[in-house]
Amino acid sequence: MPTESWPVRSLGVRAPGVPDFFDSVEAALGPEEFWVRTLFSGLSSGAEASFVDGTHPYLTHGWHREHGVFVPGEAAVGYPISRLGFMEVAEVVESRSHAVRLGEVLAMSYGHRTGQRSRRDYFSMPVPPDLDPVLGIYLAKLGPLCANALLHAAPAPAARLGDGVRDRGVLVTGAGMVGLLTALFAAHHGAAVVVADRDPTRLAAARGLGLPTVDEAELPAWEYCKSAWRHNTVERGADLVFQCRGTGESLATALRSVRPQGTVIDLATYRDGLTDVDLSQEFHHNGLVLRGVRSGRLPVGTGAVWDRSRLAEETVRLLRAHGPAVREHAITHVVPFAHGVEALSAVADRRVPTVQVVLEF
Repeated sequence: MPTESWPVRSLGVRAPGVPDFFDSVEAALGPEEFWVRTLFSGLSSGAEASFVDGTHPYLTHGWHREHGVFVPGEAAVGYPISRLGFMEVAEVVESRSHAVRLGEVLAMSYGHRTGQRSRRDYFSMPVPPDLDPVLGIYLAKLGPLCANALLHAAPAPAARLGDGVRDRGVLVTGAGMVGLLTALFAAHHGAAVVVADRDPTRLAAARGLGLPTVDEAELPAWEYCKSAWRHNTVERGADLVFQCRGTGESLATALRSVRPQGTVIDLATYRDGLTDVDLSQEFHHNGLVLRGVRSGRLPVGTGAVWDRSRLAEETVRLLRAHGPAVREHAITHVVPFAHGVEALSAVADRRVPTVQVVLEF
């Protein structure tokens, strides 16, 4: 007999600095809908943390979709925020859709909730049975975002994911989960990669994944790049930098580390603005390219070849090759959903050294 209603608990933010649980009830499923029970949900130390501490631009600016600009004084969202998150793995427990089967485990993107109503036309992807199911948190959004960054590195529309990185010297600034997955993608597709950070926990995770590292507490990343990569008598530095740490200082480092006329691909969420960046310096004098990457926005000219599903499939391939190492070295904490408030607080204020924190339901 169909379930008449679904009680849901979600993790969000009640006020700045106050993560909290929210309870609601959703009605019975409609035609072609199905219900999933959440198994795992990954916490983000970037965008989610900025909603906790009140620094996300959506809290002070509206997004003008038609013009593609932020509008100050017209907040897109406000407190309380009853749902955060975008890295979920869930099991189908009831269905009125012929497209999914009961018991199927899906990678989805709907937030830290105990369950979710969905339709097959919303993005989801079966988690392959040969993958540890917790790794499915990367298939729906974060993995495709990092794979998309490689597409943005190509000088022309890319037919293959490695076209923009193969045989190139690549620096990745920041060894959070975005940085680690991006670095793994680049190394997997033939780049010479080094990851820079100063956090011992994150540097250890990078080394555990087989990625060379620069400890910025001992050596500035730009000095390493200018010494390691020499292209001729006057040009030194990385061919390409993936900027994955949300500080102005890190973006300035990325611009300083790349060779003249090189490219910086920016994936970061900036919680504290960009006061440390002066575009009249390296960016201008070395003729650099700075390109931002966001989920769901593919490079111009690639839409006929690439989409979210193909990027997710590339993530599956990456995790088949490196999944055990990611599980061992990058997923540093798995905590019960009942402790989600404490976990989100710890991630937001950085009081506990972490790479990836996962909520288990």
